[in-house]
Order: sequence, then C-alpha cells, then structure tokens
Amino acid sequence: MADSTVGCGGSLNQDNARFLLLAGMLLLYLVGGAAVFSAIERPGELIARRAWSERLSVFAHRHNVSLSELLTLLRGYEEASKSGVKIDSTNPRWDFTGAFYFVGTVVSTIGFGMTTPVTVMGKIFLIFYGLLGCASTILFFNLVLERTVTLLALVLRWLHEGRASCRRRGGRRWVEEEGLEPRDEGLVRRGGETDNLESWKPSVYYVLLSFSLASVGVCLAAAVMYWAVEGWSFADSLYFSFVAFSTIGFGDLVSDQGEAYANRCLYRVGNFLFLLAGVCCVYSLFNVISVVIKKLLNQFLGHLSLLVERLWPRGNTIYPSPALRAPQVYLETVCGRQTHGNPEMISIKEFLASDRELLGRQQKEFMATISTSQETVMNNRLMDTGVGR
Repeated sequence: MADSTVGCGGSLNQDNARFLLLAGMLLLYLVGGAAVFSAIERPGELIARRAWSERLSVFAHRHNVSLSELLTLLRGYEEASKSGVKIDSTNPRWDFTGAFYFVGTVVSTIGFGMTTPVTVMGKIFLIFYGLLGCASTILFFNLVLERTVTLLALVLRWLHEGRASCRRRGGRRWVEEEGLEPRDEGLVRRGGETDNLESWKPSVYYVLLSFSLASVGVCLAAAVMYWAVEGWSFADSLYFSFVAFSTIGFGDLVSDQGEAYANRCLYRVGNFLFLLAGVCCVYSLFNVISVVIKKLLNQFLGHLSLLVERLWPRGNTIYPSPALRAPQVYLETVCGRQTHGNPEMISIKEFLASDRELLGRQQKEFMATISTSQETVMNNRLMDTGVGR
C-alpha cells in the first residue's frame, strides 16, 4: 500500500513539475518571439509611420486643408470600414453568402475581423451564438480527430501485419534451409520477439509524420488556389493558409473579398472545403504535437531527477522520494495515463480516453486504497485484542 501511495504522490509531483516547466518554457517562448518580431517588423513600422505623416502634411498643404479636419475624415472612414464600407466597390458583406462566411469564421474561432457586427443586437446575439457554435465545432474537431487517428492506426497496423508476415515467411524459409525442427522455429525471432498484434501500438512519430504531411499537403494545395484566384504571391497565399487553418485569423489577408471572380460559386465552395479540411488537419496536428511535447517534458524531468539524485543523494527513509523516474519506465500519454512500454509508442485507446474517465478511475483507486487501509487497521486491532485476552 506504501507503493501505491508513493505512486500517487509521484504522479502528482510530476504533473506539477511538468506544469511549471511548461509555463516557464512558454514564457521564454513568448519573450523570444516578441524580441524576434520586434526586431524584424519595428523598422518597417517606423518607416511607414514617417512616410504616412509626411504624405498627410504634403496633401494638407497642397490642397489648403486643415490637418485636423483631414484626420477627422480618415477616422470616419475607419468607423465606416467596420460596417463593410470600402473605397473600392466590393461584395456586400451582410448578404446571406457573406453572413454564412462570417458565421463560419466565428464557430471555427478563426475570426478574420474583416466583418464584425456593429449593432447592439448583433453583438448580443454573437455572444450566445458563438458560445454554442464554438463548443459544438470543437466537439466536431475532436470527433474528426478520433476517427482519423483510428483510421490511421488501422493503416499502420495493416502495414505492421504485412512486415510481420514477411518476417515469418522468411523465418520459415530459413528453418527449412537449415533443417531445424519446427519447435526451433522460435529461434529465428529476434530476442524472442512475438508478433502480438492485439497489444501493438503505433509510434507517435508515425502519427505525427502522417498529420504533418496531410497538413502541408492541404496548405500547399490551398495556397495554389489562392495564388491563382486572388492574385497574391505564393508566400502570401501560404501564409494566409496557415493563419486561417490554425485559427489565428489576423485578417490582413482574407479570401473571397475581391470585386469579381471568374467562377465565384465554384471558388466559394473550394474555399469552404479547404478551410474545413485545413482546420481539421492542423487541429489534429496540434494535438499530436502536444503529445510529443509532453513526452519530451517527461524525459527532461526524468533526466533532471536522476541528476538531482546523483548530486544530492538521499538517505534511507520510511517513504522514499516519489521522484520523477527514468523515462524508460513510464509513458505519459495525452490523457495523463501511465503505461509500461516503449516511450515512442502510443496507445490509441489512451490517446482517445477522456479526462472524465481518468478522474473516475483515480477516484475509485483512491477509495479502494482508503478501504484497504481501514480493513488493515481493523484486523491489526482485532489481533492485538485477541493476544491480550
């Protein structure tokens, strides 16, 4: 029972250590990203501000217009642009097709920002509409991820069965050539390896590679379409694809906002399908990357724990330290479960298990531990009573 207590404490300490480590790494990541983007983009911003200020001064002086009145006019245009007013004639943003495109960006959490409600009723309705729509869309993405991972696991298992079958055929051929007995056929298996397909788990790196290739393929295909239809550069098209599919949605580049297209209906259908497929692929990729990051954090904490134990060895105590053990013993999955095995392998069941099931399992284990402890104490008291009599 002491072991289980240590195990529970070790898991709790490991979760806290992983949380603090990840929080610190994210803070450093944000600081580094801010420094890089500031160094890259700040000079261009200063040049653009200076050029715009000079242009306003020259225009006001040439046309004998007050600079304050000109700025007031420009601020009025900024307010009008929020309702969809543009200098060049563009498509109406709040007709049915424009509104459908808008709600698609809302529930997918992309939120380009080129179209926003300006009325009080529209803003209030958006709050309730987005609350239900975003939650439902996240559930939809999770179900897509579930089925995609299951299908991918079936494909990888089929490939694994094919390789195992080839090894068995090669082993039987070698047995026949060497003239061994059928009972010696197990010698051809490497280190007593058995092809237990029921317990086989695909490598998380294979899953990561598959989703990476799918995401890159969808991004490249979408970039080609935007490059051909919108007239953007290929770099801008690829940049827009990633920003849209990752639901960042800056809004500096937005598709289907031009004045005229050759086949507008066909383009809108293609744009919708690419957005749907791209968001699903990138969302799945982010989930698998999070599993890999968690695995790397566990490995780092395991090595750090071993280093601390070597530098500051502990004496014998009643409860040994529930330190973070070496990464070859346990594998933390995306759902927080620990399983013995290769740290590069991932279980599809563990990958798709919910936090609710994990919480229920932990509660049952905790209650069972308490019940066992009470029974042990009661038995000891009864034995002491019997000896005293």
